[in-house]
Amino acid sequence: MSTKVPEVPAQLPRSFDRPDEPWYRYLNIDLIFYVLSYTLFHPWTSWILVLCLRAQYTPYENIEMRIAMAWAMLMSAIGIFGIFSERIAFGQPREVDLSEEVIVVTGGVDGLGGLLAETYGMRHANVAVLDAKKISEDEAEAKGVVYYECDVGDAAQVEDAVKQIVEDLGAPTILINNAGIVHPKSIIDSTAEEVERVFRTNTFSHFNTLRAVLPHMLREQRGTIVTVSSALGHLGAANLSSYAASKAALHALHRTLCAELAQNPKARDIKTILVSPGQMSTTMFAKVKTPSNFFAPVIAPTEVAKEILRLIEKGQSGEVTAPFYTSWVSAFGVLPHGVQALLRKWSGVDTAIASAGLVKETANEKSR
Repeated sequence: MSTKVPEVPAQLPRSFDRPDEPWYRYLNIDLIFYVLSYTLFHPWTSWILVLCLRAQYTPYENIEMRIAMAWAMLMSAIGIFGIFSERIAFGQPREVDLSEEVIVVTGGVDGLGGLLAETYGMRHANVAVLDAKKISEDEAEAKGVVYYECDVGDAAQVEDAVKQIVEDLGAPTILINNAGIVHPKSIIDSTAEEVERVFRTNTFSHFNTLRAVLPHMLREQRGTIVTVSSALGHLGAANLSSYAASKAALHALHRTLCAELAQNPKARDIKTILVSPGQMSTTMFAKVKTPSNFFAPVIAPTEVAKEILRLIEKGQSGEVTAPFYTSWVSAFGVLPHGVQALLRKWSGVDTAIASAGLVKETANEKSR
């Protein structure tokens, strides 16, 4: 007796829907630096070169041998300095067991926050999302995430939501402040209500969640706080005044939070992570083009999420900057003013929003 194999419908990826890109479109400074960091700039690889020269019976007094040894010692010294520097700045890492953590993500329905929430949901962690958007119970159950409809810019709503989270899941120990919106308008065209709403969502929400969650972390004497800011918080940009200013405030808030936690004996195992990415391929700035795909590539949210997850699960404090140029953006202000002006003009940071036609779309609020 034969049995009929059931047919399972499947939709495979259609690669031909994507335009063919030349190979050099995938080559950028981030990829080059990534390869160099594991080869030429890696202490272990540097010493492998020395061993290879010795395997060929290269005398120690030969110039190539001396250069190889000097380079290996330099890379080793830089690596050791980095380890001690991070230990002095951030202290020892804390132990993290996801089964004993309660993770709260603001703005976790889509974008970067949604990616982080769903990743932890798939790993059966206790995840609570605070977002103004509604999610059906079936979708929430499928993702393994508990959603709480909440305007994070409203302190009373945040307090009520956190109380409910404590009853449902337990005391929050990981807080990912990710919620963010943008009104692409010039300063003179922005209304008071629009500016206030941007600051309520992007900045005031951090104060609201910290006041509600941090006392639980102090009682538990452990925790991790992730502050998602932006490289625009250092640079500013035309037609993004409220967004850039709200993100700049988060840099100051993060530094102040670190200083206050450092003075509290109960906060020794409360870690802080500052995230300052460049342009990500999310809906917020989907139409904006960078001036150079080589020096300033658009980064996928998965790359940023991967670094955030790595620091959280290692129990470490730190900073996440991506792509590569964002690591040096904080030093932009120390450059001569003429150099700053030339770099702003070349980068197109002040014309990108208008060129993308986003300034006219003031009726449609772009959400992360």
